[in-house]
Amino acid sequence: MTKPQNPVQMAVIGAAHGIQGELRVKTFTGDPLALADYGPLYARDGRAFQIVDIRPANTVVVVRFKGISDRNAAEALAGTELFVDRSMLPDDGEEDEFYHADLVGLAVRDDTGADIGKVVAVHNFGGGDILDVTLAGRKGVLIPFTQAAVPEVSIKEGFVRIDPAAAGLIDDEDGDEPGRDGFDPKGRPRGPKDAGGNR
Repeated sequence: MTKPQNPVQMAVIGAAHGIQGELRVKTFTGDPLALADYGPLYARDGRAFQIVDIRPANTVVVVRFKGISDRNAAEALAGTELFVDRSMLPDDGEEDEFYHADLVGLAVRDDTGADIGKVVAVHNFGGGDILDVTLAGRKGVLIPFTQAAVPEVSIKEGFVRIDPAAAGLIDDEDGDEPGRDGFDPKGRPRGPKDAGGNR
């Protein structure tokens, strides 16, 4: 196989481990040791990496790749992202489990069914998955990928439906009026006038 046509990132190479060419690799698979089950892994530039040996090590796996036999060669690979083609991944997941690659490009519909945008990326900064959505007439917005904010996902039909209130796109009708508790976020901050305040 050559460079994947529909790449899905499976891992990223970290630091060298020892002097025999082994590398620490952070995997994005459910079972980190399953990384070897997907066959050759590919870098963005098309280079292929065949796993010869893999073992667990704390939060990563230690991998020996074919053709990488010393520390210098291993250090040169640090930061390399590893991919497989989407066709290599199974489709037998749970009903509410999705590959990020399958979500990117889906149309975004509001609660009335009208198309309002498109999913351009899926991020996870540690607090859960977030959809990066481009809405018509706006720059991108981030929407939490939760059941409340995204109650329906249809990969086959090519859309996700969002609840605009739960997604934070419209003000909640039950929200307090500004100033009810003495704070108006649109008002000028207190402080000396020469520092931008209202004193």
